[in-house]
Amino acid sequence: MINTEEMNPKKIENDIQYEFQTETIPHQNALYNYALKIVRNSDDAQDLVQDTYYKAYKSYHQFKNGTNSKAWMFMILKNTFINNYRKHKREPIKVDYDDIENIYEDIKSDWTNNNNLELDFYKNLLDDDLSTALAKLPLKMKEVFLLCDLEGYSYEEIAEIVNTPVGTVRSRLHRARKFLQDELFGYAKVNGYLN
Repeated sequence: MINTEEMNPKKIENDIQYEFQTETIPHQNALYNYALKIVRNSDDAQDLVQDTYYKAYKSYHQFKNGTNSKAWMFMILKNTFINNYRKHKREPIKVDYDDIENIYEDIKSDWTNNNNLELDFYKNLLDDDLSTALAKLPLKMKEVFLLCDLEGYSYEEIAEIVNTPVGTVRSRLHRARKFLQDELFGYAKVNGYLN
């Protein structure tokens, strides 16, 4: 005898939603932190995570239970970021009139608030130098560096997230660290971090 309750589409959909949430919600903070590091803007990071969850839910039927859902979600996030980046790169620059209508008033207030310019300069110096050096890193090396040195993932987890062999992850990480060491050497020497 067929159990009609098991064939109820509403129950099946509820079960799928519950499974999806159980598998993916624990990774939400890690996904947001990584998104924030690659897009450098809280709103854009939230949008990227939301797009990731939307795409993951749409393709959840392709997810194999028992596999690493965290790596699966990170791969979707990374691919979404790359696809969005490529799409925006092809689009011409658009200017919204509302954004530039009061530009003089916005700029004027920035110019007049220079009382603590020297303090702000020294407070943000390391962040600016580090940000500039990170921005110069090629995307694949930056991705591995952020996941390993800032997020603390193992080589195996990173290999799964970026869909490359562990040896490639190690190589990219080594090159990223060497690049950053070279880029920040002068800063470290000038500021007394090196003897």
